[in-house]
Amino acid sequence: MFKPVPVAIGLRYLRAKRRNGFISFISLASILGIALGVTALITTLAVMSGFQKEIRDRMLSMAAHVTVSGYGEPLQDWPHAVKLAMQDARVIGAAPYIEKEALISGANNQPAMVRGVLPDEEGKVSVLPNKMVQGKLSQLESGSFNIVLGRELALWLGVGVGDDVIVTLAEFRSTPLGGVQTMKRFKVSGIFEVGYNEYDKGLAVVHMADLQRVLRMGSGVTGVRLALRDMDQASAVGRTLAEKLKGPYLVSDWAQDNANLFRALKMEKTVMAILLSLIIAMGAFNLVSSQVMLVTDKQADIAILRTLGLTPMQVMQVFMVQGSLIGIIGTVSGVIGGIALTLNLDNILQAIEKIFGVQLLPEDVYYITGLPTDLQASDVLIISVVALLMAFVATLYPAWRAARTAPAEALRYE
Repeated sequence: MFKPVPVAIGLRYLRAKRRNGFISFISLASILGIALGVTALITTLAVMSGFQKEIRDRMLSMAAHVTVSGYGEPLQDWPHAVKLAMQDARVIGAAPYIEKEALISGANNQPAMVRGVLPDEEGKVSVLPNKMVQGKLSQLESGSFNIVLGRELALWLGVGVGDDVIVTLAEFRSTPLGGVQTMKRFKVSGIFEVGYNEYDKGLAVVHMADLQRVLRMGSGVTGVRLALRDMDQASAVGRTLAEKLKGPYLVSDWAQDNANLFRALKMEKTVMAILLSLIIAMGAFNLVSSQVMLVTDKQADIAILRTLGLTPMQVMQVFMVQGSLIGIIGTVSGVIGGIALTLNLDNILQAIEKIFGVQLLPEDVYYITGLPTDLQASDVLIISVVALLMAFVATLYPAWRAARTAPAEALRYE
């Protein structure tokens, strides 16, 4: 009794049995369409966010959050950079490295990145020591000229632990006979598997001192890699460190180094969201149809309400309330369904694989044992707002038509 008249009548229309059952069917289809669209959109974006998070985590398990390197030349005073970096509470680890492109030759040839590290320090900035499937990283001793290969790289080269490989670096040294490429024989002492193809197929690791000796760099390194407590603070930490360092240093972070990859992933997610929003738009279009049919069916009721004193604006509000409630019911149902489906998606996937006897996500291809999902509250909120806005806009035209109803014309044949 305390509701405004348009709201009370709109709620009454929503609960009332329709003389025309087809209108009720169209209204139900509108609710189901909006709910299905919201459910599909929430689940799809959660899966895409999950894969994006999985890629980022695996990539950053081996890549530095922040990198300090020499500007066009080897970094000589790298202990000073490490000391300054470790004074920042946001930095949890720092380690020097050398990185060079090379051609590695075993039974076959394969280009790869050769990284020189200090085995005792590498665990502070990457998970490499924990990802060894054969051998140990500690077997990379200075002067041993041992090498650790990614699993896929070792398979492509056709080598295993104990075999020798020839590393041809993209560096030339002068000899009496002219310039020759730098080559060195290394013994495979271990194999690692990170689960990210860029490293498993494109990275070889040696002791930093051995690579310095081969390249004749003295005590110089390519740079210093930093690991942070919060990778999202990489840009701020990089700026702070750049201000403290004096000299020709180049500071970069993981977001800058992989900007194209994450920009592509974000674009893919955005395009998919736009495409799936068409399902919600279809539900909203059905809502327009049902509301137009309802307005036609309620011509006599509208005329009576007008004669009782309702203004055209109040009549418009009646049908806006009724249509908006359909949108709210569909959106809430879709949000509940989307969250429930996302949280149980892995179990559903396993059930489908068991029933049909197929493997939808082979572990040897995707390097995952389940379907990664990352349900983000911001995504759910944006989807809900978009669905509600579409439903609200869909009620405007039918409500406007109802407000234009002339009482005398509507009651002429009643």
